[in-house]
Amino acid sequence: MYRSPIKHCKNCGTAVLYRVPDDGDTKERAVCPACGTIHYENPLNVVGTVPHLGDRVLLCKRNIEPRWGKWTLPAGFMELNETTAQGAARETDEEAGAQFEMEDLFSVLNVERVGQVHLFYRARLLSDQFNPGHETIEARLFTEAEIPWEEIAFKTVKATLERYFDDRRKGSYGIHVLDIS
Repeated sequence: MYRSPIKHCKNCGTAVLYRVPDDGDTKERAVCPACGTIHYENPLNVVGTVPHLGDRVLLCKRNIEPRWGKWTLPAGFMELNETTAQGAARETDEEAGAQFEMEDLFSVLNVERVGQVHLFYRARLLSDQFNPGHETIEARLFTEAEIPWEEIAFKTVKATLERYFDDRRKGSYGIHVLDIS
């Protein structure tokens, strides 16, 4: 796949260098040697899962900005050369270190103001043991009543969780398409 490489930092204009950043990442990125900005070249798709075990869902407490210290579903930017399901599985492994089985697509959320589409799949957890990566402070299971709703990091996560628990009560899961402002 051919792409035009980033040549200059979008923040300060310095010529970038391509190298693996020092933050635990494993892929070569355009890194500004002057201001340290890492320029990611990703599609504008955010992919993740709603990992569930019985009546509980797995949430991750963020160890990165934006929304450091807030709770989220395991999710992140889709990488080039992976499907949405592969990206969602990768993010779940990286952020939660969970053992799981991927299930169906659950929600598609259009976030026009930031030019993103968020896609969440259901994922059946095979264990209640987690090994979170460096982006996660804590990975924990919550019942609906236990979820810290005021501490949820993103509107897309809150909307997805609300629909998940609604569908769970109905005993049938659909695909939810929403526009988030």
